[in-house]
Amino acid sequence: MPVITLPDGSKREFPQAVSVMEVATDIGTGLAKATVAGRVNGQLVDACDLITDDASLEIVTMKDADGLHIMRHTCAHLLGHALKQLYPNVKMAIGPVIENGFYYDVDSDIKITPEDLKKIEKRMAELAKTKYTVIKKMTPRAEAIETFKSRGEDYKLELIADLPDETQFGFYHHEEYIDMCRGPHLPNMGFIKAFELTHVAGAYWRGNSDNKMLQRIYGVAFASKEELKEYLVMMEEAEKRDHRKLGKSLDLFHVEELAPGMAFWHPKGTVLFRVVEEYMRQQLRENDYQEIRTPLIMDRSLWEKSGHWDKFKDNMFTTATDNRDYAVKPMNCPGHIQVYNRELNSYRDLPIRLAEFGLVHRNEPSGTLHGLMRVRSFTQDDAHIFCTEDQIKAEVQGCIDLVFNTYKDFGFDNIAVKFSTRPENRVGSDEVWDLAEAALEQTLKDANLSYTLQPGEGAFYGPKIEFQLKDCIGRVWQCGTIQLDFSMTQAERLNAVYIGQDNEKHHPVMIHRAILGSLERFVGILVEHYEGKFPTWLAPVQVVIASIAEVHSDYVVDFAKKLKKQGFRVETDLRNEKVGFKIRQHSLARVPYVFVVGDQEMQNGAVNVRARGGENLGSFTFDEIINLLTDDIANLGRVVQS
Repeated sequence: MPVITLPDGSKREFPQAVSVMEVATDIGTGLAKATVAGRVNGQLVDACDLITDDASLEIVTMKDADGLHIMRHTCAHLLGHALKQLYPNVKMAIGPVIENGFYYDVDSDIKITPEDLKKIEKRMAELAKTKYTVIKKMTPRAEAIETFKSRGEDYKLELIADLPDETQFGFYHHEEYIDMCRGPHLPNMGFIKAFELTHVAGAYWRGNSDNKMLQRIYGVAFASKEELKEYLVMMEEAEKRDHRKLGKSLDLFHVEELAPGMAFWHPKGTVLFRVVEEYMRQQLRENDYQEIRTPLIMDRSLWEKSGHWDKFKDNMFTTATDNRDYAVKPMNCPGHIQVYNRELNSYRDLPIRLAEFGLVHRNEPSGTLHGLMRVRSFTQDDAHIFCTEDQIKAEVQGCIDLVFNTYKDFGFDNIAVKFSTRPENRVGSDEVWDLAEAALEQTLKDANLSYTLQPGEGAFYGPKIEFQLKDCIGRVWQCGTIQLDFSMTQAERLNAVYIGQDNEKHHPVMIHRAILGSLERFVGILVEHYEGKFPTWLAPVQVVIASIAEVHSDYVVDFAKKLKKQGFRVETDLRNEKVGFKIRQHSLARVPYVFVVGDQEMQNGAVNVRARGGENLGSFTFDEIINLLTDDIANLGRVVQS
């Protein structure tokens, strides 16, 4: 007779095993109609799954994030159902949930076109409107194999073969279509109301280029048609802001197959990169960090001691020479401990804050690479703080303040905070993890920050706080992190110590922190957020001075030299072109100001100022220009000379 405890603390007793849906029905028919799944003792389960023992239960509806996730997962099955009806010979591979939607990898002799997507989408909508019931059956191994053999589903058979210890598999019956999944899924298709197939791409089976190239069909899904419409409008705007297109048109950077996942920075892009870097360097100075540099390649033994080799070896670039194995660093922390260890520090020296704009390399799968947003080579604004346990709260709070102040200066005010706890694969004792998690969580509470808990999403060496910023069109980007690490400094790892007040050796706590994360990725975010129309302090070229005629050239060059001496980024345009053409061209290049020089400006020792967008601000003398630019920069962010 299971006793079910509900979130409000109330209890309901049943005479025998009871399904999630039956509990919902017992509470009320309205709730039963809204139920898509349940969370039993914290574990997501299907609405049809039975509860046999005393348990806690949360009913999941489409109002919950889990409900939306489940709906998107079921949309992938709906896509499979429609595909098999329209193209019976297609072979189904995998169909997971992704951010805002889903995809399905399929093997088909027919190349699926945008026109085909509309046909598939129409069939999906027709099937969803029938509101058919999804039936879950736990299927014995032999029957599962026979089912997929008879249907010619080679990829499903391979997935079964990879799970030799599994005796049963979750089969979801969508009328005549059968898919295999751990679930959970919707109890019926009536919950699917708003989706759209977006595009098709190539994807190697299991991300391995030695395997066959499959077709990956992408889709998005939302709880309502209004939300779907808002998302599609946002995506249209995102397409206009694509940093790869703007990177080309604004002459900032490019990527190519000679170095996949690595950017070639052009002069203007390099200026932008350096402005961002110098801004962060100023923050280091103001917050008492010491900047260091560590080797790009270090001996394999260091990565084994730190624990990174076991965790990341498949994503590390390696090399060998002189009968020694080396790894190109995927992160900076082991190198920073080597610098810390060069001196025997006292508790009086702590905290010690070491920072590096560290170039790291990670062998990301080729199919995941995306402009500056997902790369194999990137620069981290990385720092590691060595401190005592008593100093944790103050140091973490200092990092939090730095995150919010920095994002505000770059134009981001909407920041979400996530708190990630211990993963299954980790180092360190449970007692240490208890201490680390409590310390981070208490700091968040004391700072009065609302946050979302992410169980199991911490780093392998410690819990972390993640910061997600929302850009001007509503997209969310995960950038900054603060990670608390009690393990890597221990004797069995990299053995960092300090002399305590008791004159004994102790291991410091290490705080890993990055504010922007990857500078390359952050620049990409800035390009899209501002659509290349950077505030003056960030713009690679802040001013272009254009002559009307050749007679004005010497004056333009002299004026530009004086501005450059004041630290402004200035270019001249002395071409034999009409001044209107020059202004339009530099406006398209998103230059904040174009100064025009003609006879009257030369006579008055001035320039005519055109602001970005075409507004004519009138005539300004040199001193007035200095005030204009200085005030502009001061109002939009911190003055940074590059």
